[in-house]
Amino acid sequence: MTTDTPSVLIVEDEPDLADLYAAWLEGDCDVETAYDGNEALDAIDSTIDVVLLDRRMPGLSGDTVLDTIRERDLDCRVAMVTAVEPDFDIIEMGFDDYLVKPVSKDELIDIIDQLLLRATYDEQLQEFFALASKKALLDDQKTDAQRKSSQEYAELRDRLAVLRVEVNDTMQELLEQDGYRQLCRDIANESVIQE
Repeated sequence: MTTDTPSVLIVEDEPDLADLYAAWLEGDCDVETAYDGNEALDAIDSTIDVVLLDRRMPGLSGDTVLDTIRERDLDCRVAMVTAVEPDFDIIEMGFDDYLVKPVSKDELIDIIDQLLLRATYDEQLQEFFALASKKALLDDQKTDAQRKSSQEYAELRDRLAVLRVEVNDTMQELLEQDGYRQLCRDIANESVIQE
């Protein structure tokens, strides 16, 4: 095992599905599987980089496992991989991204790559991307009327707007420092390409 190989914990109560995900990722990641919430909490420690977490499991739910991961202040990224359609309750949850089953091998690999990249960002950028992914998910899953009537969604949009300004200010400060000029240009160019 090299330090460059990410460590991924798959938490899924359907063993066949967990084993399929593990098989997909084995060449690229050090993979561990947990088939319920208690196993997940026993397996999670500071060596885990990414957790792929099912929300609906017997016993300890994925939501409870997520809360415990955050309470332990573990520095890992968490993607919910679940059949549970997202609702406005996701806004307050501490995950980094959310995939609705069924998911493909490419989707799993892409989300792990994105989460590992985000892990290199400072907390401000991590929060910005986590909130942006929640907003994009809700924009896709909820009607305009549902979004307009949700206080949580309005607060999410407001927090995202504030963070966008703070991130832009930070980028501007970095641009003014010669050592970071090219790095910031690269980041800015990447965001323009993705828009």
